[in-house]
Amino acid sequence: MSIAKHSKLNSLQRDLPEGFLASSAWLKKKNYSDQLLKKYRDAGWMESPARGVYRRPGPPLKWQHVVASLQNLLAFPVHVGGLTALEIQGYGHFVRMSGVMTIHLYSLVRLPSWLAKLPLQDKFVVHRERLFDEEEPEFADAGINVARDASAHATPLRAGLRQIVWGEYDRPITYSTAERAMLELLDEVPQRQSVEHAALLMQGLADLSSSQVLALLAVCRSIKAKRLFLALASRHRHHWVAPVVEAADRGEVELGKGKRSLVPGGKLHPKYLITLPEESDVRG
Repeated sequence: MSIAKHSKLNSLQRDLPEGFLASSAWLKKKNYSDQLLKKYRDAGWMESPARGVYRRPGPPLKWQHVVASLQNLLAFPVHVGGLTALEIQGYGHFVRMSGVMTIHLYSLVRLPSWLAKLPLQDKFVVHRERLFDEEEPEFADAGINVARDASAHATPLRAGLRQIVWGEYDRPITYSTAERAMLELLDEVPQRQSVEHAALLMQGLADLSSSQVLALLAVCRSIKAKRLFLALASRHRHHWVAPVVEAADRGEVELGKGKRSLVPGGKLHPKYLITLPEESDVRG
């Protein structure tokens, strides 16, 4: 092996951490040509789990590798949210009967098409992030949707997001906090999530932060999600609920006007004017 080729392979090990995925566009920007990538693949130094994406041979591909790559290497403004974030942080209500997961991703931009073509049992559901009043970043290269270089990725997290390390090398993955994840889930009711499931999840959210809840309610764009959040939360005596309800009563949370019909033939919540199913476990 020539010195130049050996040096380039060493650079690849630095540029592409074990387990991570890199798009061909990202690799080209790092001066790895199509011809060089083909040589690496033919020699077994690279593998391509889907067209247009590469990784170094290593541990079996998991969804966490994919998300960590999108966030920390390719620098997409994407996070794990909704029901998945609640489950990962221990708030899931139902016991999972198999190892297959649905991973809810929330992104400010369109994610690459190869995401749906990876050889994974787990399924990604991508939501275009429009629930909160946040600025959409501008991209210098619209072709690969890269917000910034990976070296500049360590920017302050947006409201209601946190990082949890994963794997042997403690890779950081960004998730919604429970406060944000619950609002994301409620925005999916009743189209993708049921009121009953949401009510059971709210019952288990005993340790939320009232200040974080109020901060997120202040920038949440969905009147439905905010009303449903307050209607379900007010049924419980969690320590954080009273300050939130009192702030809403003082008009500190924009709740819109008029009634909101969530389920046909449901019972209208007398305070938050949103219809809920008749079942006792979801009444206000």
